[in-house]
Amino acid sequence: MREIEIVRANDEWNPQMWWSLGKESVLLLEMDVIDFLKTIPPSSASLIVTSPPYNIGKEYERGKTTPLERYVEWQREVVSTAVTCLKPDGHICWQVGNYVRSKEVAPLDCELYPIFKDLGLRFRNRIIWHFGHGLHSTRRFSGRHETILWFTKGDNYFFDVDPVRVPQKYPNKRQYKGPRKGQLSGNPLGKSPGDVWSIPNVKSNHCEKTDHPCQFPVELVERLVLTMTQPGDLVVDPFVGVGSSLIAAFRHGRRAAGCDLEPRYLDIVEDRLRQEAAGTLKTRPMGKPIHDPRKG
Repeated sequence: MREIEIVRANDEWNPQMWWSLGKESVLLLEMDVIDFLKTIPPSSASLIVTSPPYNIGKEYERGKTTPLERYVEWQREVVSTAVTCLKPDGHICWQVGNYVRSKEVAPLDCELYPIFKDLGLRFRNRIIWHFGHGLHSTRRFSGRHETILWFTKGDNYFFDVDPVRVPQKYPNKRQYKGPRKGQLSGNPLGKSPGDVWSIPNVKSNHCEKTDHPCQFPVELVERLVLTMTQPGDLVVDPFVGVGSSLIAAFRHGRRAAGCDLEPRYLDIVEDRLRQEAAGTLKTRPMGKPIHDPRKG
């Protein structure tokens, strides 16, 4: 069992108290995303990782949608405010899907990419999150993936793929000619997971499922936390939902902070974090093979 300090506050939160948060602290603020980001000390976050509302009328969006142009402008304000919180070597990962208007699909990663570039950020990867289940479409192919846009604030940034390597396809394959003949041709720790990640999404039979309608799995964020941050770094999620990103950060010894306007979701975050600290939270293990029902 680990110690955990969960600081829960609203718009009365004193920004000066950021510096008092310890390495086992998690901050949960009930406030608007812009107000939240403005409380974060400039150049303090090593990683901002989030999945904003897709503007498709989900309950946490108050059941409303806005024109795509207005949504993009709102996202521009959010992203530009978030960037000021990043360290010079910081990372920002924006996980998005599609916006559908009049039965026409608008991929949000394409709509939002120019915002990050206009702010001078450096694009590193468009990570494809592939999953096997979702809504079934009758007039187009069913969507089975979403994307993570990964940018850095500069060219000098931390990145270590070793903690998230996956097994080599041919683990004992060796060079058959040349100066390295007979030596292993791949990294003995495994290969990079690449930029297409097959991870089940959180549906009704998933061990992590809560009342949130658009919850993403903890292991999706674990890869980002482990490769882009170091112990003690600050990880921020401005659309925290039910806290998958904060759980991933706390699990691996990072400080974490997030906000949401729905107190019932923050209640779930707090409960999940306490379970994580106690070692009782059920999550899908990182790197677990996807079950194939044809193999039993």
